[in-house]
Amino acid sequence: MTETKKIRLGVLGSGKGSNFVAIADAIQSGQIPAEVGIVLSDVEGAGILDQARMRGIRAEYIAPGKFRTKLEEESERCFVEALSAAEVDWVVLAGFMRVLKGDFLRAFEGRIVNIHPSLLPSFPGLEAWKQALDHGVKFTGCTVHFVDAGVDAGPIIGQQTVPVLDADTPETLHRRIHAAEHLLYPACIGMLARGGVRVAGRRVMGSERVDC
Repeated sequence: MTETKKIRLGVLGSGKGSNFVAIADAIQSGQIPAEVGIVLSDVEGAGILDQARMRGIRAEYIAPGKFRTKLEEESERCFVEALSAAEVDWVVLAGFMRVLKGDFLRAFEGRIVNIHPSLLPSFPGLEAWKQALDHGVKFTGCTVHFVDAGVDAGPIIGQQTVPVLDADTPETLHRRIHAAEHLLYPACIGMLARGGVRVAGRRVMGSERVDC
């Protein structure tokens, strides 16, 4: 039996890193044939860096520059160089709070994935769980998708529904969506690693670029 080749992940995050932990634990347990080559953050004291270091994974802070919602050009170049030096096959966004543009998207075209706390295309953008409550929907959830130049607009890989309860507050709903993310994201990364995802009729292999 041929052993599945392990893909190499680069993970970007700005916060505590709970989705990274879920992915790292799934790798450790053998659910995902992958390894994490590097973890990068735009926040110097981000918990995701501590979580990576606890697991013996290379973790670095890269200053994002002067902009609030995107990377400065020089910072973007540093992120790309660090990921390239770590020889990553895929870039996994795990709570990374900046929009990726231009050169970054070109450097890893078709190889960047993200998780968003809604059932896209509904409620893209910030605080999607609050948007769901404000609109009075009965179900929301989370979506793993490829990243392109749009805002939460890339092809969808997988989704998980979460019911909206009558007694929900933004905080309780967000917690339940977050719990669903911790199941969905590792499952989708596992499918990518095994070549079990198709975009525009074409199978996406673990170390292959995607033509979306």
